[in-house]
Amino acid sequence: MRDVPASVCKAVQMIQSYLPVFILFLVSGALAVAMLVLSSLLGPRKPSPEKLRPYECGIIPVGDARKSVWVRFYLIAMLFILFDMEIVFMYPWAVVYRQLSLLGLAEMAVFIGILLVGYAYAWKKGALEWD
Repeated sequence: MRDVPASVCKAVQMIQSYLPVFILFLVSGALAVAMLVLSSLLGPRKPSPEKLRPYECGIIPVGDARKSVWVRFYLIAMLFILFDMEIVFMYPWAVVYRQLSLLGLAEMAVFIGILLVGYAYAWKKGALEWD
């Protein structure tokens, strides 16, 4: 029998180390599919006009759901998400603030400055006006 090259042995060892992760993905995927199939087969189906009506936060829907939505709403929502995600980066900085010393403070000042420039630009363009 021939000797197996070292690169093949390393590849087999790497595959064996990831085998539990692959098994976890397979089991969780099979479980998800099984739950979906079983619920569709065994679940009761008693549709009524009340159950088929769209639910909107406890309020009875009025009008057509397919009417256009104001674009300004999407712009303000995107700006909120943008600034909110950038503010999230301040939490790890606050945790290690004492270890970062003056350089960390300067970097955060630059970061906040960039945020303020973006905020001022959005304000100047009228992106935050709701009228």
